[in-house]
Amino acid sequence: MQTNLTEQARQLPRAAEAESILRSCVHCGFCNATCPTYQLLGDERDGPRGRIYLIKAFLEGEATTRETQLHLDQCLSCRNCETTCPSGVKYHTLLDIGREAMAGQIERPLQQRMLRSALRQVVPNPGIFNTLLKTGQAVRTFMPAAIKDKIPAKVAPAKPRPAPRHARHVLILEGCAQQGLSPNTNAATARVLDRLGISIKPISEAGCCGAVDYHLDAQQAGLDRARRNIDAWWPAIEGGAEAIVQTASGCGAFVKEYAHLLKDDPAYAGKAEKVSTLALDLVELLEKEDLQSLQARTTQKLAFHCPCTLQHAQKLGGRVEPILQKLGFSLTPVADAHLCCGSAGSYSITQPVLARQLRDNKLNALEAGQPDTIVTANIGCQTHLGSANRTPVRHWIEVVEDALN
Repeated sequence: MQTNLTEQARQLPRAAEAESILRSCVHCGFCNATCPTYQLLGDERDGPRGRIYLIKAFLEGEATTRETQLHLDQCLSCRNCETTCPSGVKYHTLLDIGREAMAGQIERPLQQRMLRSALRQVVPNPGIFNTLLKTGQAVRTFMPAAIKDKIPAKVAPAKPRPAPRHARHVLILEGCAQQGLSPNTNAATARVLDRLGISIKPISEAGCCGAVDYHLDAQQAGLDRARRNIDAWWPAIEGGAEAIVQTASGCGAFVKEYAHLLKDDPAYAGKAEKVSTLALDLVELLEKEDLQSLQARTTQKLAFHCPCTLQHAQKLGGRVEPILQKLGFSLTPVADAHLCCGSAGSYSITQPVLARQLRDNKLNALEAGQPDTIVTANIGCQTHLGSANRTPVRHWIEVVEDALN
């Protein structure tokens, strides 16, 4: 694709990267075939190819309006198109660049600015988030349905974690919203890893991965969170931690991008490269271990929802299912497993209508085989799918840990 960026666009910090990505696109349109929003809306501007053209037009000086920004906002960033693309276009990177540049020139409506600011203030801060969550649960009965759906009626408490006792040890990203919405996920992970002779070394200073800020018009704030996490982990990395485990695939996808996002930061580029190398989704750690010591006893029938951040961003699709089968679980088939459930970080809040359509379509596919439980690998998907109050939805490691006992 030919490009002719304006001089103003060429002054953007990542202009050269954007131009390189634009030129890699051959506008074949294969991406539209697997784009969830294009399938729902049927508008070229709501598919990857159309959004690429919108960003190109913006960088080449064509008039850009709030309507243009809306088409970019409606993208899930699911990266399904990247899996489909025969040219290897780094669409999500171009989208991040385009969104940031447009946010600097187009003012959002006040209501949207307030919503995005509130999400950035609340979600990455577990203390505030947990307090508001408990308050919401206390008055949930009296809330409008649209808000009630976002607040789980019950949250399973965390089981006790084993004390670190093994020579082998890993770090774990505790996350932000997951601490309140599913506190037992990391506790279950610690208990399973302890059975395998691996301890989790707690690092309380590490917090939100930075994705919430980064994807809500505050990219520098997101990168600052990444730097704080690197600083928090670094002494333990130097002390021999063999991995940084992620139980939320959305966080894992972002931590693995630290190296790219901080490559031009002389103070952090090297450390970010090391952190991204050590970052592993839980399945990447478990599939390397001898699981014979895990004697699961179960007759449960599961449907596995593979989050977009696991299959499209981290390229780990099809890796959890063999572990579940090896441990004795029966898995039901899931049609169109490549399609997004509509969670997509904060998307289910900022784009509730589209998110609900995608959720219901995904649940219909997941429930077709009549599973006892739907399991997934990302807290956003878990909460979003669970908000329909249909089949129970849990993190897969919690179901495994239950079966071991």
